[in-house]
Amino acid sequence: MRFTKMHGLGNDFVVLVPAQVGEYPWPDLARRLCDRHLGVGSDGLLLVLPSGEADFRMRMFNPDGSEAEMCGNGIRCFGKFVWDSRFWQSTDLTVETLAGLQNLHLNV
Repeated sequence: MRFTKMHGLGNDFVVLVPAQVGEYPWPDLARRLCDRHLGVGSDGLLLVLPSGEADFRMRMFNPDGSEAEMCGNGIRCFGKFVWDSRFWQSTDLTVETLAGLQNLHLNV
C-alpha cells in the first residue's frame, strides 16, 4: 500500500489515494494505520477521491475509525498533496467534504 504521511500545524495525517473507488473497511484501516504503537501513527487518515461536485473529494477518518465532516489541518495537507502529486495545477480548487464544498487557495 502506497501512502504519504504529512504534517500540518501540529497534526499528522496518512494520505491515501485508493486504487479503486468503492467501499472498503476504511474505519478499520484508519484504526490500524493511526495507531502510534503498532501502525504508522497519525491523527487521521485522508482519502483523495474523485468528486461529481468539486475538483476532488476528501474523506477523513479519525484514529478511532469515526468519519469526520471536515478537518482544517487535514484539508491543508490535502491541498498540498494534490499540488505536490501534480493531480491539480491551479492554485484554486474546490474540495467536497461531509461539511460541504470547501474552496481552497494554495500559496505555492
